[in-house]
This record gives sequence, C-alpha cells and structure tokens, in this order.
Amino acid sequence: MSEWAFAALVTAEDVLEREFSERLRESSSLAFRVAFSVLRHREDAEDVAQEAFVRAHRSIAQLRDRERFRAWLVRMTWRLALDRLRMDRRREIREMTADPEPGVTAEELASAQQRARRLWAAIDELPEKLRMAIVLASIEEHDVADVGRLLGIPEGTVKSRLFLARKQLAEKLQCLAKRT
Repeated sequence: MSEWAFAALVTAEDVLEREFSERLRESSSLAFRVAFSVLRHREDAEDVAQEAFVRAHRSIAQLRDRERFRAWLVRMTWRLALDRLRMDRRREIREMTADPEPGVTAEELASAQQRARRLWAAIDELPEKLRMAIVLASIEEHDVADVGRLLGIPEGTVKSRLFLARKQLAEKLQCLAKRT
C-alpha cells in the first residue's frame, strides 16, 4: 500500500480517537480522584469516573481547545459526582421518611428535610467556583490545602472563595427564612 493510500485511510475520526486515547491515559486517575473527593466511596467514584470518560468520548469533537481536556474532564466529573451525591442524599431522606429514627417526630423530620432542601438550593445557586470550594471544604470536609490541590488554585484563593461562598449562602438563607 502506498503512503498516499495509507494516509487517505486515516480519517479525522481516527486522529480524534487516538488523541482521546492518549488524553485518557494521561488523565485516567484524575477523574477517579475528583469523583472520590466528592463521594468518598470507591465503587461510586469508579462509576462516576467511567461515566465521565464515556461522556467525554462522546463529546470530545465539540471541545474547542483540546489542551484544556483535563480541566474539562475535571468539571464534568465534578458535576457528575455532585449529581450522584445529591441523588444518594435524596434517597437517604426518602428512606428516613419511610423509617424514621426512634424519638424523632414527624415535625422534626419535616423541618430537617426542609432545611436541607433550602441549603442545597442555596448552594446550587452559587457560582460554580464558589460552589466547588464550599462543597469540598464544608461538606466533604477537606482542608484548605486539599481544596487548593483538587482545584489547582492557591490556598489564598480557596480562602477567598470560601469567605464569599459563606457570605452569599448566609444572605440567601436569611432571605429564604424571611419569606417563610
């Protein structure tokens, strides 16, 4: 087969597939680490990382700047992990409602569920940068240095984002409390 004929066989799709495989090798543990940092459960983190790779494979052609693959994969994995976490929490709340702990009144349970819904609604309204910092630090209980490493930002920036996130959450929750 001549070089020209061989070159004609190599399509843009083949090039994209090879590029994805290379980026996958470079980032294989990254997606798992991001998912695990949110979920703290190995099997769930593996599932989320796998789903992130499947979605990345499906839509890599739409990624304009392929040099930003790692950041794109981190954001995608992060969102999938948060979705899984929320789904698990909703399931836990449903299960608690179906079988509440002894000594907990229905009113206390309903009040706790309402507070949790308000808090998550307020967290969901935060800008992504603030939301990521507050979830990792306050909900997942990572220290400032860990959050900085996970997000690839300096500790001072983490502290600033946490301050702003807490301030905005306090304002949002205060407004919600006044409405009810």
